[in-house]
Amino acid sequence: MRIAKQSFTTEDAGTLALKALGFLASDEARITRFLRLTGLEPDQLRAQAGETETLIAVLDHLLADQSLLLVFAADEGVKPERIEAARALLSGVSNPGVWL
Repeated sequence: MRIAKQSFTTEDAGTLALKALGFLASDEARITRFLRLTGLEPDQLRAQAGETETLIAVLDHLLADQSLLLVFAADEGVKPERIEAARALLSGVSNPGVWL
């Protein structure tokens, strides 16, 4: 008997991105690098944390650094491909072709 896989929703993607932001914020060096690369100030980040553009930037940041991506994925117990699928969903790709 096969168990159907659940689809990965935009809401799931947003939740994962918020967890990724928390992961970055939990380490001063990580969040400082993110802020420096994005040009955001800490107050701006707090005010815009839940906005789609910010969440995409967080996931882009993880996807651009494989070691950071792998650490976050391991911490969350998810496949790295799930972060890529989350990024695709948040950017408006209705079917990223991944069932995770």
